[in-house]
Amino acid sequence: MTEQIETINIGIFGHIDHGKTTLLKQLTGKWADTHSEELKRGITIKLGYADTTIYKDKDNYNIEKKGTPIRHVSFIDAPGHEMLMATTLSGATLIDAAILVIAANEGIKPQTHEHLMTLQAKNVDKIIIVQNKIDLIDKEQAKKSYKKIKDFLGKCHSESEIIPVSAQQGVNIKEILKSIAEVPIPKRNTKDKPIFLIARSFDINRPGTIPSKLKGAVLGGTLKQGKLKVGDEIEIKPGRNVTKEGKKEYNSVKTKVLGLFIGSKKVSELTPGGSTSIETGLDMALGKGDLLSGNVVSQIGNLPDAASEVKLKYVLFPQVFGISSHINVEKIEQKEMLMLSINTSITGGTIKSVNENEIAIDLKVPAILFKGNNVGIARRIQGHWRLIGYGEII
Repeated sequence: MTEQIETINIGIFGHIDHGKTTLLKQLTGKWADTHSEELKRGITIKLGYADTTIYKDKDNYNIEKKGTPIRHVSFIDAPGHEMLMATTLSGATLIDAAILVIAANEGIKPQTHEHLMTLQAKNVDKIIIVQNKIDLIDKEQAKKSYKKIKDFLGKCHSESEIIPVSAQQGVNIKEILKSIAEVPIPKRNTKDKPIFLIARSFDINRPGTIPSKLKGAVLGGTLKQGKLKVGDEIEIKPGRNVTKEGKKEYNSVKTKVLGLFIGSKKVSELTPGGSTSIETGLDMALGKGDLLSGNVVSQIGNLPDAASEVKLKYVLFPQVFGISSHINVEKIEQKEMLMLSINTSITGGTIKSVNENEIAIDLKVPAILFKGNNVGIARRIQGHWRLIGYGEII
């Protein structure tokens, strides 16, 4: 099924407790949060994943397999907590379009604004606005909330659809499915060398598994371009962090593709689109605890060497978003330390040179760079990393 119909990656963003995870349960029938600490605390800490297929029966859209399957959707649930912006930036790298959830009874919050800026920083243009929790307010309050959201979106996102919803009660879920089904699928590049971005890595073996049944480390993420097949010899860069003579080095890791998955469905070939995973021949310990997240995968010899410096053509936001007080974004200074979101990796960097349009940054952790890609730029403000702008790799 997933190989015969279009697949799209949709990210779900919004302030903590505005109902993102409950909405995702309504859209897919699955809870995305599976990390034990997330279940205890009731918030998304890591990126959550869930897949569904949208069906169309006459003019109705559903996930109950009524009618014709028209689109497979991979959802990525990004954390809304202010301390988890780095994870949110990684999630925005993986998606084709976004849902921004705004609770009608609470309105625009600091993280709402910061998430909208995150989508801009990662060049995500198509955004569906969900005005959630309409069951908690009356009609007049709902109208006022709607107008505030419209004003918040401004000219840049004036064409974004705003859908009033009660995720808790299941109201207007079909309208969201309809909007997702109508999002234009980005043009997929299957001809160039494959580029797979790792968002998570893990050990899928249960305790007590006998050695002959053990599976290798699994890499979760998305294929941005090209194709990968079972049996391909692949390389993971920057790779493993090793210490030699007191110095840290990064060595690429080579292995073989033993299995490929779109969601939970096993396939023989991956093409761009959807949340996917690669079963490798690596020792399962290498994948445990997201040790390989932030890395890039391709067939051996395709990837550039990891770079210790990046040059960006950059834009700064006028103010800092994600905080309650108003703080203007100050100019970037020589030797300043910033945090960068490159692909799905997060790395610190020291400003080597700066002018009004371009900056050069020495990276603390080397990264795989692709010319033209967008990079999120964050600065430490009031004890937390805050998004202050974005840049394009030159």
